[in-house]
Amino acid sequence: MDPQGRPNRTTVLIVDGDPADRDALAAALRRAGHRVLRAASGAEALADLALRLRKGTLPDVALVGADLPDLTGVELCRRLKEHPRLLGLPVVHMSAEAAAPADRCPGLDTGDESYLALPAEPEAVDAVVRAGVRAARLRADNRALVGRLTLLSETVVTIQSARSLKELADAAADGAARLTGTPAAVFVLDPDDELYRGLSRDRAQAALPDDDAHRAVSALLRRLTRGQSGVRLTTVASSLWPAGFFRPGVRQDARLALARTQDGHAPVCLAVPARGLRRAGQESETLLARLAEATALAAEPLLMYQVERHVALTLQHSFLPQPHHLPELPGLDVAVRYVPASRETEIGGDFYAALDTADGMLTAVGDVVGHSLDAATVMVELRHALRAYCVDESDPGVLAERLDRMLRRYHPELTATVCLALTDPATGRTRIANAGHIPPLLLRATGTADYVKAHGPLLGPGLPHPPPTELFLEPGDRLLMVTDGLIETRGTDLEVSMEQLRAASLGALPGLDALCDTLLASFAHEPEDDIAMLALQLRN
Repeated sequence: MDPQGRPNRTTVLIVDGDPADRDALAAALRRAGHRVLRAASGAEALADLALRLRKGTLPDVALVGADLPDLTGVELCRRLKEHPRLLGLPVVHMSAEAAAPADRCPGLDTGDESYLALPAEPEAVDAVVRAGVRAARLRADNRALVGRLTLLSETVVTIQSARSLKELADAAADGAARLTGTPAAVFVLDPDDELYRGLSRDRAQAALPDDDAHRAVSALLRRLTRGQSGVRLTTVASSLWPAGFFRPGVRQDARLALARTQDGHAPVCLAVPARGLRRAGQESETLLARLAEATALAAEPLLMYQVERHVALTLQHSFLPQPHHLPELPGLDVAVRYVPASRETEIGGDFYAALDTADGMLTAVGDVVGHSLDAATVMVELRHALRAYCVDESDPGVLAERLDRMLRRYHPELTATVCLALTDPATGRTRIANAGHIPPLLLRATGTADYVKAHGPLLGPGLPHPPPTELFLEPGDRLLMVTDGLIETRGTDLEVSMEQLRAASLGALPGLDALCDTLLASFAHEPEDDIAMLALQLRN
């Protein structure tokens, strides 16, 4: 900038067919401190600009004569404005003849900045060039700001749709990196001091900081946000900020945008390299602060859900019997497994039960339809109701009817599925009542595996239930009961998944534990729903 704040060393392209005019303009512009490029025709100008476009060395403004040897100045301007990457190049039309205002309109209509009558004083030429460059830069800045605001809006929508704190942190990190043009890291510290981290894509695959670095960040967040409300911007020196979050193994000053959730419990931090943010400008810093605020707001419902999930899992673990607490009956072995859904998904109401009755072992696997704390609570109620009912009644069909009535009476808005099996260890007689659940898989000791033909309506609608299906287990036979969380996959037909389960079961080693472990290893990779599994076997 010159002492008056005017931009200098601007590169000006002069396009004019008259050598004398070109020389006079070039001399005046050089004296004013500008660089000068020349072209004698429209074709020469277009060829030069195409070459400079590839090199990234476009001029800042073009002075275009009205009458060129091959094109009019208006036509050259039109061609420039039709090119997406030359659209922002400011064009000033010039003519040695006085032009009426109406004659200047075609040039203005095609997008030129202004009109210059020649000959002109050097100061006037310089002023016109500066005005054209200034207007073009303002337009470019406005377009960039609109683009950044659009990007901020898109990022906010993405983080608001996140299903977990990790997914939220990843989305916010990518948005911060795109807003600032620098690597970015995002941290959310929950009330239990668990740190959730997201890194922008340019860092996600590189060597990551170790646990000590994350503990240092957690301590910094607790200290820097103590008593904070609103959004705060601060710089942390490289000596205090762990290495590796922006570049592998490199210590850098970090510029942090810090926010807290509205209840003040969880700090949120968006971190970028301080030097990179300074280069990006004040607007990027402001947008980073707004993104931090939006991230904190989006984290709030996920933190509330996390508390609800913890309560639900506590309920499930408290009320589902552990393997060493299962009843033991001579001649019958039972194995159970329970796997909660991955952290990114919702709470389910899956359950299993194994109860010693006067007529044998009653086993059950079920699922309350829905994903919420209510579903987990109703799951507990169904288990307790089943436990109470089977004191006086062990028939699976009768028990299914009673559970149906209980659910309709106390939770008419919910439905559930359950499969009940009563097995007499002495004879192998097994009676199965299925209420809308995946039927049990019967694995014979002879090496076959087939689903039991036991079907019926789910619990809740009040539809009549068919009589139980009866079969006899032989020594070594195994009966497998699972919830659909084990095999259900979006986009895959349930019958296809059931066939995959049947095939995998045939490949399992003998024994209940081997069967359960094989199936979990085959299907339970970050399950989208809870998994409950129960297998029983008649001893040889």
